[in-house]
Amino acid sequence: MAKVYVARPIPPEAEAYIAEHCEYEKWEGDGQITREELMRSLSDADGLLITGERIDDEFLDHAPKLKAVSNISVGYNNFDLEAMKRRGVIGTNTPDVLNETVADLALALMLSAARRVPELDRMVKEGKWEKGDEEPLYGVDVHGKTLGIIGMGRIGEAIARRARLGFNMKIQYYNRRRKPEMEGTLGAVYAPFDDLLQTSDFVLLMVPFTPETRRLMGREQFRMMKKSAIFINTSRGQTVDEEALTEALQTKEILAAGLDVFEQEPVSKDNPLLKLPNVVTLPHIGSATHQTRSAMALLAAKNLVAAVTGEEPPNVVPELKGQQSIKQ
Repeated sequence: MAKVYVARPIPPEAEAYIAEHCEYEKWEGDGQITREELMRSLSDADGLLITGERIDDEFLDHAPKLKAVSNISVGYNNFDLEAMKRRGVIGTNTPDVLNETVADLALALMLSAARRVPELDRMVKEGKWEKGDEEPLYGVDVHGKTLGIIGMGRIGEAIARRARLGFNMKIQYYNRRRKPEMEGTLGAVYAPFDDLLQTSDFVLLMVPFTPETRRLMGREQFRMMKKSAIFINTSRGQTVDEEALTEALQTKEILAAGLDVFEQEPVSKDNPLLKLPNVVTLPHIGSATHQTRSAMALLAAKNLVAAVTGEEPPNVVPELKGQQSIKQ
C-alpha cells in the first residue's frame, strides 16, 4: 500500500479518505512543521500533502520515493516544475472549489475600500465620531461604476457576475484569451491592458504568479490609473511592486486599495501599507471559510490518492499534465 505524509492538519473527512486508500503519517507537532522536519519525514513517502512548502531539488533529494505532491491551494508557485519533471514527480492543486468564496472576498474588499469601512469602524470604536460629521465620512459608490479585471479566469468570471448582476457595474477585462461567453452574457468588454488601467474605476488583479506576472503592477501602471480609482489585489503579492503601490497611495495617484496578499507573508509590521488609512488589509484569507477549506482539503486528498495509486489525478497542474510518475 502506498505511503503518504500529511504535513498539516486537515478535516476528518479528508483524513478518512486518505486512510481508506493509503498508509499515512501526519504532522502532530505544535505550530507549522519546519522544512527540515518535513524533509526528515519523507524517506519512504510516495506522496505528500502540503499547503506551500517549496518543492525543489534540495527538497526532493530527501524524498527518493516521492511520486506526487498535492497542494491544498489553487496556486503552485512553490513547485519547481523543472525539478519535478526531472524526478518524475506529479504536482496537483485545488482549483474551482474556491472560486465563489474568493469572489465574495473580492467584492468585500471593493465595498470596504470604497466606503472606507475599516477606517470608519475604527473611528466609531475609538470614540471619534462627532455630531455634525458628514462630508469627512464620504466614500464613493460601487454600483454603476466600471470594473476592470486583469485575469479573467474562473474566479474573475465569478467576480464579474457579482459586479454586473448585483451592482450593475460595467465590466471590462484583460486576459490572455478573449472570453466570448462573458461578453455575451454580461456585456463584458475586452480591453488592452493600458486602456483598462486608464478607464476603470476599480482595477482588480486576479492573475496567477508567474515570471511574466511578477510586479505586473508598478509605478507606470499606477500612474495610468484614474486618481479616483481603487486597486484590489486578490491574486498573489508578488504580482505588485509594493513600493510603487505605497507611493501611489501616499501621493493620491490613486484613491485607495484593498489587499488580501503581500510580497512577504505574513506581512511585516513595518510595512508602510499598514499605516495608510486608505488601504484595507487582510491576511490572505481569500478561500478561508470552513466549507471551502474543507472542500479544498478533500480535493487535495483525492488528487494525492489518485496519483500514488496509479490513477490520473483530477487536478494535475498544467505544466506537468500527461506526466506519469517514473517511480513505480
